[in-house]
Amino acid sequence: MLLASIDESVITGPAWVPTAPPSLDTLLSPTLQPVPLIPAIALLMGMLYVAGAVRLWTSGRRWPVWRCLSFLLGCGAIMVIMGAGIEGYGLRMFSVFMFQQLTLMLGIPAFLALGSPGTLLLRATPHRGPGRLVLRLAFFGLRSRLGRFLIHPAFTVPLFLFNFYGIYFSDIGDLLLPNWYGHVSLELLFLVSGLLFTVPLISADPLPVKKSHGWRVIDAFSEMPLHAFFGVIVMMSPAPMVDLFATAPDSWNIDPIRDQYLAGGLAWAYGELPSLLILLFIMAGWQRAEARQSALTDAEQATPQLDAYNAYLERLRQHEEKYQRP
Repeated sequence: MLLASIDESVITGPAWVPTAPPSLDTLLSPTLQPVPLIPAIALLMGMLYVAGAVRLWTSGRRWPVWRCLSFLLGCGAIMVIMGAGIEGYGLRMFSVFMFQQLTLMLGIPAFLALGSPGTLLLRATPHRGPGRLVLRLAFFGLRSRLGRFLIHPAFTVPLFLFNFYGIYFSDIGDLLLPNWYGHVSLELLFLVSGLLFTVPLISADPLPVKKSHGWRVIDAFSEMPLHAFFGVIVMMSPAPMVDLFATAPDSWNIDPIRDQYLAGGLAWAYGELPSLLILLFIMAGWQRAEARQSALTDAEQATPQLDAYNAYLERLRQHEEKYQRP
C-alpha cells in the first residue's frame, strides 16, 4: 500500500497515512507506523505469556491451552488494529478511529483477561534473581490501596465517561488527536481503561478486591448505556465534532458528516455486543457458582443425617451379633 507523509498542518509527529481510498484490502494490509509502539508492546506481551506457559508445561505443571489462545488472540487483535492500514486511516476518519477505540476498550480486554496473565505470572515467575523482584511488585499491587482504587467503579466509570464525552465534547480531542504522540497516548488510554473495567468482571486472576457476581452485573449494566447514548448524540450531530476528521483527502471522496454518523452508529451498535457478551459470561459464571454452592450446602446438610444412619446400622449389627453368639 502506498504511503505518504501527512501534511504537518494536519498532524504533527512521525505519522504516515495511506494515499489510496479506504477499502477492505487497504484497511487490513500490514502497514506499521514509523514508531510502532503499541504493536511492539502487544508482541512483547505475547512472547512473555508464551514463555511463561512453556515454562509451566516443561516443568510438568498444567496451564489451559484455551487461556493461552485467548490471550494471544487479544495480542494479535492489537497488532492488527494498530499495525495494519486501519491505524493510518484512523488518523483521518472518525469512523475508523471509533472502531479502534471500541475494539481497544471493549473487545480486546476481554480476550486478555480470560487469559489470566496474572495467575500465569505468579506461577511461572522464578522465585530467585529478577523474578523475585517481579513477584514482590505483583504482591505489592495486590495489597495496595492504589490497586483497589484503580478497579473500583468510582474510578473506572468516570474514566469511561471521559474517554467518550470528555474527549469529544471538549477541546481535548482537537488538542491531542492532531499530534501523533497525543493520538497514540489516547489509544493506550483506551486499552488501559478497558482492562481496568473488564478484568474485575471476568478475570480469574487474584485481585485486590474480589467482587460478587451481583456487583459485577451492576457494573456491567452501568457501562452499557455510556457509549450507547454517546453514539446517538454523535449520530444526531449536524456538524463535525473533531476538526481533524472534518477534512479527509479529496481523493477519498468521503463526506465527514456521513463518516461521523457511521462512527456514532458503531458506538451505539458495535459497542453493545462485547458488553452483552461480558454480561452473559458473568451470568453464566454466577449460575455455576450458585450450583456449586447449592451442591456443597446439600452435602453439608446430608452429612449429619448420613452419620446418624450409619450409627444406627452399626447398632443393629452389634445387636444381631450379640444374639447370634452361642
